[in-house]
Amino acid sequence: MLLSRSYQSILPSMQYYSLHNPQLKVDFREATILGQAPDKGLFFPELIPTYSAAEWEELLHLPAEQMAFRIMQPYVGESIPASALQQIIAETLSFPFPLVPVTSSLYGLELFHGPTLAFKDVGARFMSRCLGYFFQSYPKKVTVLVATSGDTGGAVASGFLGVAGVEVVILYPRGKVSPVQELQLTTCGQNITALAVEGSFDDCQFMVKEAFMDADLQKHRQLTSANSINVARWLPQQLYYILACQQWPKQLPLPVVSVPSGNFGNLCAGLVAWKSGLPVHHFIAACNANDSVAAYLQGAAFSPKKAIPTISNAMDVGNPSNFIRILELFQQDTDRIRSLVSGYTISDAETKATIERIYRDYQYVLDPHGAVAMLALEKYLADHISEAGFFLATAHPVKFPETVETAIRKQLEMPEAAKDLIGKTSHSIFMAPDFAQLKVWLLNR
Repeated sequence: MLLSRSYQSILPSMQYYSLHNPQLKVDFREATILGQAPDKGLFFPELIPTYSAAEWEELLHLPAEQMAFRIMQPYVGESIPASALQQIIAETLSFPFPLVPVTSSLYGLELFHGPTLAFKDVGARFMSRCLGYFFQSYPKKVTVLVATSGDTGGAVASGFLGVAGVEVVILYPRGKVSPVQELQLTTCGQNITALAVEGSFDDCQFMVKEAFMDADLQKHRQLTSANSINVARWLPQQLYYILACQQWPKQLPLPVVSVPSGNFGNLCAGLVAWKSGLPVHHFIAACNANDSVAAYLQGAAFSPKKAIPTISNAMDVGNPSNFIRILELFQQDTDRIRSLVSGYTISDAETKATIERIYRDYQYVLDPHGAVAMLALEKYLADHISEAGFFLATAHPVKFPETVETAIRKQLEMPEAAKDLIGKTSHSIFMAPDFAQLKVWLLNR
């Protein structure tokens, strides 16, 4: 079903099909509002725009907002006019994305300079503004229902705070997110409600998926998703891979990219950019103990498992939703996937040791997720000494003070975005990992 086509010849209305039923198709507007197809399938673009080497040379020299418009416009099609899309992109990319050298052949792409100090600000800001545009003419109030393992919830809350006609309900695993992450989820007020679930992220994600499929809830309210299953959250993540390549030193070989991976939307977005022709040599899926995909990439059959709590908590996903999109992107060709993507499993002990060593040797401070990605990249480069690469630093270290400060033996300086949280009152509603309880709560709101 998946096709590729030069961007000049793409039809103005991009279609998205359900991975459970390729005949079920909608445009970008409906895919964004629905979040998930009625048959429980994830939406996938019918066409992947492709660009020639000359076109990529031009794209890599464009200002960020112009490049991003060129990349995203084919996916949006006629659902949003050009002027509105340009404004959405300007607000999405309103903070820096520096590519910082750690060693002569290893760089970190810092994605934590946005309002909630995490890479998910990009997808959440793009999606919230798309939905805000669509809801201007929508006949009923919409509830954004989202599960988070750490950073998604804060980014979504920030992106949707105060948006008229939109209620946001965030489910997070109680006791399994960092203090700063929890404050970002639970101190917004207004149209944001946080539910503290006595379970894992997988429990939260299961409850959200069941809600989308429940006929009673669908009659009662319009539900949509803000997780990376939503195309408007997932697809704009390819932009910062391109921003990194714009900054990549010309004297180095094409980069190897190491991605800290949990629900696999981030890596999948990078692979979409590669499919479009982005000059990247290889990818690494850097996993913690939740390594069902890493094991698959190393030769095992894919086997989801129960999530295991780790210090890189945003990656604690035992059954990643977006893995099916990676399979679709490569038309189920396991050999092609394994030739392009390597999988590594990094333990908590290795993660802590990496944070300590990199700060000692290079005075660079890693968060636990970036540490997983950096160590995986180091291991890969040790076996490929002529290559170079960058890892995605997906969250600010201050979001994980206990782990990071213990490792570097130094107190972290609080950035302004986090200082604003200090002293705020936290509000959340405790809930069992039980869809029936969530359904009653939503019906009675």
